[in-house]
Amino acid sequence: MTFELGVYSFGNTPRLADGSRGPTAQAVRDVLEAIKLADEVGLDYFGVGEHHMRTMPLSSPTSIVNAAAASTHRIKLSTAVTVLSTDDPLRVYQQLATAAAIAPGRIEAVAGRGSSTITFPLFDQAENDYDMLYASKLDLLMAVNASENLTWNGPHRTRPLQNVTVFPRPEQPLKIWLGTGGSPESVYRAVELGLPMFLGVLGGTPEHWAQYGHAYRNAWTQAGHPADQADIAIAVHGYVADNSQNARVTYLDHEHRMMTDGMAEIGRPAPPRTDRAAALGPGGMVFAGSPNEIADRILHLHRLLGHRRQILQMDVGGLPHRDYLHAVELLGTQVLPQVRTELTQP
Repeated sequence: MTFELGVYSFGNTPRLADGSRGPTAQAVRDVLEAIKLADEVGLDYFGVGEHHMRTMPLSSPTSIVNAAAASTHRIKLSTAVTVLSTDDPLRVYQQLATAAAIAPGRIEAVAGRGSSTITFPLFDQAENDYDMLYASKLDLLMAVNASENLTWNGPHRTRPLQNVTVFPRPEQPLKIWLGTGGSPESVYRAVELGLPMFLGVLGGTPEHWAQYGHAYRNAWTQAGHPADQADIAIAVHGYVADNSQNARVTYLDHEHRMMTDGMAEIGRPAPPRTDRAAALGPGGMVFAGSPNEIADRILHLHRLLGHRRQILQMDVGGLPHRDYLHAVELLGTQVLPQVRTELTQP
């Protein structure tokens, strides 16, 4: 199976010359420009995340996916993730099915519980129902994806669905991934449901995350699923520049700003800058460096984890848009060819 490389974004509200934040609307336009460039330089995938913050304002990933579907030609597009606990799975399906009609075979979904509870008061959901809402809505999303004639009942709805139809329908079912930050429960839930697993990673080591890959594959085989369908993808922080020193200094500055500002918006402390600096080293999971270094580190992780897709969040903390676009270009034109060449050698 061909290894895929790509990018993901939650949006990156620009910083103005005086240090203040620019318009969140510009972040939406910027991500669409980046998706178009990613398509042009040969990247395989662009994931659109969901946050509800001034600093990271892409709150409606399915809307971005639809807009990008109409302006790209070959790249796969996906939510990454849809915070399914506080969304309507039928509407999520309809919106992605619409995108799949525009871009057949290129639309996917990553369904997750979310990294914070900020969406619960926003959408009038009970935070105490966190686990129930996610499990029930994921089950409904899978059911509507499997059949246009739907009879379904679950605890998050007051009315059962009885022989209803949901349109439009793509020519083939959407690929739905289970998005997880690495909890063992989520790994086994993916296996139980027969879903591919998308790991969202902020820290740790390659060796640590390799254990999740082994656990997923072992459980997958024991459950009787076909071994070649045990699909793993991973989303990491990272940045590509012309040389490693510039990449690390630039990314550390902007990532620390993103975490400081973003955590403040949800009332949490940011991790110390020194902790994030350590994560940028070869033994960490932040992939910031030159094209050659990033290619080598992706290959190293692949040897341990055996994943088939890796995506990087590069537009963080008000990183200048021109630098972000250059990083996307380097990832497609210099990193991807090296990785593909190495992985296709006999």
